[in-house]
Amino acid sequence: MASATGPVLECKGISKFFPGAIALDAVDLALYPGEVHALLGENGAGKSTLIKCLTGAYRRDSGKILLEGEEVSPQSTQDSQKLGIGTVYQEVNLLPNLSIAENLFLGRQPMRHGFISQRRMNSMAKDLLAEFGLDVNPAELLSGYSVAVQQVVAIARAVELSGKVLILDEPTASLDRDEVELLFSVIEKLKARGLAIVFITHFLDQVFEISDRATILRNGRLIATRRLAETTQTEVITLMLGRQLEHRIQDRAPSEAGDTLIELRNFAKRGVIDPFNLTVRKGEVVGLAGLLGSGRTETANLIFGAVQADQGEALFEGRKIGLRNPREAVAHRIALCPEDRKSDGIVGDLSVRENIILALQARQGWHRPLPKAKVNELAEAYVKALDIRLASLDMPIRLLSGGNQQKALLARWLATNPSFLILDEPTRGIDVGAHAEIIALIERLREDGMALLVASSELEELVAYSTRVIVLRDRRHVTELKGDEITTSNIITAIADEPLAEAV
Repeated sequence: MASATGPVLECKGISKFFPGAIALDAVDLALYPGEVHALLGENGAGKSTLIKCLTGAYRRDSGKILLEGEEVSPQSTQDSQKLGIGTVYQEVNLLPNLSIAENLFLGRQPMRHGFISQRRMNSMAKDLLAEFGLDVNPAELLSGYSVAVQQVVAIARAVELSGKVLILDEPTASLDRDEVELLFSVIEKLKARGLAIVFITHFLDQVFEISDRATILRNGRLIATRRLAETTQTEVITLMLGRQLEHRIQDRAPSEAGDTLIELRNFAKRGVIDPFNLTVRKGEVVGLAGLLGSGRTETANLIFGAVQADQGEALFEGRKIGLRNPREAVAHRIALCPEDRKSDGIVGDLSVRENIILALQARQGWHRPLPKAKVNELAEAYVKALDIRLASLDMPIRLLSGGNQQKALLARWLATNPSFLILDEPTRGIDVGAHAEIIALIERLREDGMALLVASSELEELVAYSTRVIVLRDRRHVTELKGDEITTSNIITAIADEPLAEAV
């Protein structure tokens, strides 16, 4: 628990600005020795930016960092290590082609007569790892051991190099339950040694199991810091998502839908998403709700063939189809607008026109170019229909605002005349005006008879336009809400694994 001697590290009013965006807005954080402090928030909340400012990877624009009461300004991750701040990431940043001992003491190997003393280094490594409850052969290659063991080795190295603050960024994302328990036993030992530990994860069960306090960020701002013994998962989720449990949208669209368009039976990908059944009808919007890492994006990618299922079957209008890759999905008039439009969607240096016709051209085949007149006609029609604001169709799409990029990406897939449209976080990171326009577009497409699957962390949106909502948790489809059950309160309680409220 937190020490009465005061924080070992404090962030006071940390701000970080990027062109056109406030990544952090006067954020405070206090870390105490012998404490695990969870840092929570959805994508874009500011967690990674805060850690990068703290460890010198980013230069903060304002605010102070105090280490044991003294102001510090790490200029690099090496600086932060020397000050006593170590970081271990989900992707273990070690060298698998070296031995465990060599990884532990890389750059500070014990020497004898001008040469590295392998015997002494292996002995030191064995003693060090024994402190963490790990009994392995330090002379063996790191690559021969599980991710969990590699994580413990990375932690041991970070603690030896630093020793005051340890930041664990998504350390359990690739671990099974037994491996998580191994890691948690190491964390408990570090707590007993007086380290201040930052734990970043999207698994709330693990947060409540191992952490003492939690700080919640949203949109770059500090929302709250809570003692976890005095709060609930529901309260934490509400703070993360910015929703009040009693809030409910009353004018949700009626649940009118036609025949079944697509049906997925026992669909799954081992280690990615557990088996699920899903039916979507024409003229229906099915919402996917859940925290970051719950399986929303994985579900979307699996249906589109971006990730290949290893079990289950898909039926389209009653006929069995293959969804082994995006090409097959597009051939069946299935479209996906991905969550990360910059890395997975737009091609930044191509023109707006070229981006809009990209999917249609790919479906037709690159050896059969679309006529220029048709390309211009399609691009101009969708720019007008979606009110994409630009100087010219020839301008690189990267020069558009985020909202206009998102609308151009939607135009790309609408140009293919899809029957089933999957939208993953369609309103993330765009301005209020574009936000409202995309919501109106979703409702208009539904009214026109299109089937849609929309994954979103914006709960009011899901409540407003969804005919059904599937709630996901820990990569499983856990609850389906229909009709009057679709409320922000019921979605949050389902995410938190609590009994649903009575429909009113």
